[in-house]
Amino acid sequence: GERQSYKRFEDLRRDNDNFRKYYMAQKIVSDEEFPELMESMRSVLPTNFRITGSRQQAIDIREQIINEFVPYIKETSIEGAEIEPPHPLEWYPNNFGWQFMIPRVALKKSKELSKFHSFLVTETEVGNISRQEAVSMVPPLFLDVQPSHYVLD
Repeated sequence: GERQSYKRFEDLRRDNDNFRKYYMAQKIVSDEEFPELMESMRSVLPTNFRITGSRQQAIDIREQIINEFVPYIKETSIEGAEIEPPHPLEWYPNNFGWQFMIPRVALKKSKELSKFHSFLVTETEVGNISRQEAVSMVPPLFLDVQPSHYVLD
């Protein structure tokens, strides 16, 4: 089809006939459960990131998020809608894992969140923050990696 220009992330059509046909043919779920699978696939993923705990700056970065960005975002709205600020993932040690219920594309395009987006980009570029899905943060917590270990990822 023809490429369209969208102003808002919510306006994006998240449906594709070829995609639907492909997954229907896979028989991953029953025909009755298929609409629920498709709806789940359409759900927007939050922005997740973790602070690199082995870095000297880890605590300072966490405190900057807590003391500067969370209060600012609490007071910010986009198109009249309040924004839930980022929050630590309760199961991630030392409050170094975070979740922001804003899709990555919306975070990138929002002028209201540009300072926070720039912060994430800069800290990611220097290795202080890694952006990854929350489920990908789980396995390393169970590896019990020690300073004498080498880890290939």
